[in-house]
Amino acid sequence: MIRMVKKISGMIFCCALIAVPVLTQEASPGSIASPPAFTVPAAAATQPLDVKAAVDAYLATVPADKRARSDAYFEGGYWLILWDFVVTALVMWLMLHFRWSARMRGLAERITRFRPLQTVIYGVQFILALTLITFPWTIYESYFREHKYGLLNQTFGPWLQDQLIMLAVNTLLGALFLMLLFGVIRRTGKNWWVWGSVISVIFLAFVFLISPVFIFPLFNKYTKLEDPRIRDPILSMARANGIPATDVYEFDASRQSDRVSANVSGFAGTTRISLNDNLLKRCTLPEIETTMGHEMGHYVLSHQYKGLVFLAVVLVIGFAFLNWAMNFSLARWGQNWGVRGITDVAVVPLGVLIFSFYFFVMTPVTNTITRTMEYEADMYGLNAAQQPDGEAEIDLKLGEYRKLDPGPVEEFTFFDHPSGRTRITAAMRWKAEHLQPAQGGSVK
Repeated sequence: MIRMVKKISGMIFCCALIAVPVLTQEASPGSIASPPAFTVPAAAATQPLDVKAAVDAYLATVPADKRARSDAYFEGGYWLILWDFVVTALVMWLMLHFRWSARMRGLAERITRFRPLQTVIYGVQFILALTLITFPWTIYESYFREHKYGLLNQTFGPWLQDQLIMLAVNTLLGALFLMLLFGVIRRTGKNWWVWGSVISVIFLAFVFLISPVFIFPLFNKYTKLEDPRIRDPILSMARANGIPATDVYEFDASRQSDRVSANVSGFAGTTRISLNDNLLKRCTLPEIETTMGHEMGHYVLSHQYKGLVFLAVVLVIGFAFLNWAMNFSLARWGQNWGVRGITDVAVVPLGVLIFSFYFFVMTPVTNTITRTMEYEADMYGLNAAQQPDGEAEIDLKLGEYRKLDPGPVEEFTFFDHPSGRTRITAAMRWKAEHLQPAQGGSVK
């Protein structure tokens, strides 16, 4: 369930959150901690530039032990795709087989005769039950495993607090979504799957619209970035690329992890340029500029809207499959489960089970869609910021938790962002074509 939601939301948001585990450093809010200038490998500073030699030289700067640790973490994520599906499928089967879902529907019907409110009450029960049953798995995947690889700063108490906030948000939005979805299903007859996909896209776009202003601040504190050394170059780049933002915001992601991230998010009046405090503490100005150029690329290239179009196509196909699979399953087992039909809210576990399978199988497709847009944003960022060595350094830092040099089939199947080698190759090719001298550091 969690993996499926990530795939859907990732296609809408198309966020290029460049996340990097780094050492925690002390720095005042809104100011850069003046990290040492990065050192450009000699092979990446020669002219004419040999692109492959430059890429290999950058990759060679990563110590073998750190490379092995990153590979182990990321490759373990391949198995998590499978185990997330298995866990979700098992829980949904239990809800159907033991008629827990039918009982939750029955309770909602005893409380009220108003069908939309019945759906909301069922939705609250369903989300709470799912969260409780899968919580041990969530603790392992999101807490213990992240601590094992040094990617989480929080102790259990603060981590649990964030989980409870997330549960409250998911319960509110999830119950509202089910109410709208089943309202449409009950009114559109056999064509419910078409309109269901439309409602899903509209609702997810609405969530994306409100997230920067109403949801993200629930987890982190956002303040205006005051340091002109960082703020002014970012705003200058934004103006040059037609982005209607007058401020840059910093958020305290270091309370959760040491990864760096940035984004240009929202629609219309909610557009916001944000970067986290780890980015300020860890990275040089060239690295920050190329990161923000990438994020601005998503905005200028309308990846939010393109993501919605791609999502609509994927969801229409998914809902068509859902319609067929539900009708087949209900004809055979619906009576045993106590589910009256597709319009019965008790059918939700079956729908989640089928959709989880669909997105599990579609993993290479959805990854390719987002990976393609990420690469487009990479190229835009290189042209906007003109910091190829800064881009290479960011890509190496990204490699602290993402495999740097996968095989082509591996990258196609499991990567929703280009690999480190792919990104550094693009940066060095850009540099070779523009004959830029080494930037941001000395040659070793």
